[in-house]
Amino acid sequence: MSAPPAGTALAGGTNGPRALRPFLDTVLDALTTGAEDRAGPLPPGGPDAVARTVRDACHPLLPAHGTGPHAALRTLVHTLAAGAADPADPHCAAHLHCPPLALATAADLAACALNPSMDSWDQAPAASALETLTSSALAALVYPRATAPDALITTGGTESNQLALLLAREAAAADHPTAGPLQIVCGANAHHSIHRSAWLLGLPEPLTLPTPDGILTPDTVHTCLANLAGHTGPVLLTATAGTTDSGAIDPLPALADLTERHGARFHVDAAYGGALLFSDTHAATLSGLDRAHTVALDLHKLGWQPVAAGLLAVPGPSTLAPSPTRPTTSTPTTTPKPGSPTCSAAHCAPPAAPTSSKSPSPSKPSAATASATSSTAPSPPPGPSPTSSRPTPATNSTPAPPSAPSSSAPPASPTPPSPPSAAPCSSTAAPSSAAPPPPPGSGSRPPSSTPTPNPETSPPCSPSWKARPSDDAHPAP
Repeated sequence: MSAPPAGTALAGGTNGPRALRPFLDTVLDALTTGAEDRAGPLPPGGPDAVARTVRDACHPLLPAHGTGPHAALRTLVHTLAAGAADPADPHCAAHLHCPPLALATAADLAACALNPSMDSWDQAPAASALETLTSSALAALVYPRATAPDALITTGGTESNQLALLLAREAAAADHPTAGPLQIVCGANAHHSIHRSAWLLGLPEPLTLPTPDGILTPDTVHTCLANLAGHTGPVLLTATAGTTDSGAIDPLPALADLTERHGARFHVDAAYGGALLFSDTHAATLSGLDRAHTVALDLHKLGWQPVAAGLLAVPGPSTLAPSPTRPTTSTPTTTPKPGSPTCSAAHCAPPAAPTSSKSPSPSKPSAATASATSSTAPSPPPGPSPTSSRPTPATNSTPAPPSAPSSSAPPASPTPPSPPSAAPCSSTAAPSSAAPPPPPGSGSRPPSSTPTPNPETSPPCSPSWKARPSDDAHPAP
């Protein structure tokens, strides 16, 4: 038998397609038999049964002598398909990741075969140009009136939100170098990555406002932002366009008005609902989206693309420009103005600024530099772990599409009671020092001797309104 041409073991080059073609037949056949064996949206038997099946089929995982490429590929693909959660199955519902289009999957094959490395032009010449065109075109959907909108490609909504908070933190440090740290305000309907990103970036714990109807209400946001005036550093308000439990959309135009009125920065997590921009019928439900400083988008949800496909859209390149290097000194805490008529209660004041030194600002925002701050950040808020962010599958209902705000839409989980109509900040609880923080990775907040505020009497800007971040979250790839 003659030796095969050089390079036929590789997917690229002129001989790559010839090497790939027989493997594609093996893969497609195994996908078919695996789906037939599964016979439903989920494999039977639960986690233990699936783990046992996978272990038996793949043992030994690294054999001394292989079974041959086609036999090994057939076994692995069949096992994976038979034990998959298949969002394309007609009985699969309430998952946030979508069944990818066959066209998109075929395009993904080409990208895998060419394997471009997007960190430099010389490793991905044409792919770099295509990425620039694609990200600009998608950003233009978000910011149709901007002259040079742009977007960063990410792995999904979690990374996009983290980058948005990183950009807001760096902009706050550059614009207000003597002010306190950036204070994030979000709703109880916000994705858990907002809280986790704040922790990773060394920011104060976000102030979480109640959303009894599943969306932020302008009156509550106005009260909170007004109460924070003079008591904290710069403020970032984060809103949600398409909550992961009901598809509800926060009132973006009214919230944008409030951020402009109070001088706050505005970020919208549109990872779930952002794809409504592709619809001539439903795009109007995202009115006000273009007034945000940053917008998170996911294409592996309603965009029908394979994971991971996320973006962070901005109105112009200046939003992505690196900020000047910050001094490595502790961030000062802003002292409330004497005689201020706002928020005099200790429990209504925002958290104190971190006392640890901050590293110089990176020259270019990235998830890697964001994660590097976690060594000095406080412990994470209660919530799902990074390895358990996928929602629990449901098979007896159809997920609600993102929709305009509706007061009749019930929240997915119990939320804190609405604040009373009485004037806010009437409590006079005295502050006290908190215990030392627990070791990193403990997953719990340090105990504190500060009296626990009553949700029935606490103002809407109080940290006591914090709700456990919803486990119904768009998945972190």
